Amino acid sequence: MTVPGNDGWLFLRSELRHIGVGPFWGDAAAGVSKASSPEKADPLPAIIDFNEQLKALGIELILAPVPCKALVYPEKLDGTTVGRVDAVHRQFFKLLRAEGVKVLDLAETFLKAKAAAGSPALYCKTDTHWSPYGCEVAAGSLKEMLGAPAWLHAEPGGFATAAGARTITGDLTDGKGSEDLPVRVVRGPGAVIEDRASPIVVLGDSHTLVFHAGADLHGTGAGLADQLAVALGIPADVIGVRGSGATPARVNLMRRARADPAYLAGKKVLIWCFAAREFTESAGWSLVKIRN
Repeated sequence: MTVPGNDGWLFLRSELRHIGVGPFWGDAAAGVSKASSPEKADPLPAIIDFNEQLKALGIELILAPVPCKALVYPEKLDGTTVGRVDAVHRQFFKLLRAEGVKVLDLAETFLKAKAAAGSPALYCKTDTHWSPYGCEVAAGSLKEMLGAPAWLHAEPGGFATAAGARTITGDLTDGKGSEDLPVRVVRGPGAVIEDRASPIVVLGDSHTLVFHAGADLHGTGAGLADQLAVALGIPADVIGVRGSGATPARVNLMRRARADPAYLAGKKVLIWCFAAREFTESAGWSLVKIRN
C-alpha cells in the first residue's frame, strides 16, 4: 500500500499505478480500470451524464479532481525533478470540456503555488490527502472560477481565521509517526461550517472531509469547505464519503435529493472533488439518476 520516498514522504501504491496506466477512457478503460465490471470502467460517460442532469436542474458542475501527490512532488518520490507529467489527465480534461463540463485543473494551480518561495507543502508527507494549505489554495482557485454570480451574497460578519499548527499521524504510516502542518483555522457561527440550504454543494470523497469532519480526519475548521467559506463568504453543504467519490458520492446526493424533493431547488453550483486516482482505482463509474 505504501511506497517510501525521499525526506520522509510516503506515497500510495495505487496512486502510482494510476499515474502509469496511460489513457483510461474509451476503448482503453476496461483494460486499465479496477472497476467491478467492464461497463463501469469508463469515467467519461458517467461524468458527462451527471453534468447534463445538473444542467437540466439549473446547477453548474465544477469537476475538481485532486492531483496525485507524485505528479506535484515527483522529486519526493525518486529524486527526479521533471516538468509536468500529467499529459493524460490534461487530455481527459480537454475531452470533458468539449462536452461542456467545467473542469478545474488543480495540477496547474498546485504547481504554481509550489513554485512560490516559502510556500508550505500542498500535501501531507505521510498521508494520502492534501494539506490544509492545499485546501486553501484549491478554495482560492474555485472562487476565481466561480467569479461573482448574482446569487452569491456573503453572510454578514463573515468568518474569522487564525494561523496555527496541527500534528497528525498520517494514514500511510504504521500509526507511530507524526508530522506537523501549518494550518489556517476557520471559525464560524456554528461548530461545523456547513449549511444544508446553501446554494453550493461540495460533493466527493474524503478530500472533502479531511481537516473538516474531525476524529481520524485530522480535526476540524481547516478543510476545503472551511476555506471555501472564507473565500466566498458563505458556507457550503458537504456530501462527503470516506470511500469512493466516483459513484458512492453521487448515490448519496441521489438519496438526499429523493428524500427531500426541495433539496436541489436552491442549488446553483456543485463542486465534485475526489482523488484523481479514482478514474482507474475505484470500483466503477455507474450512471446515477439523481431524481426520479
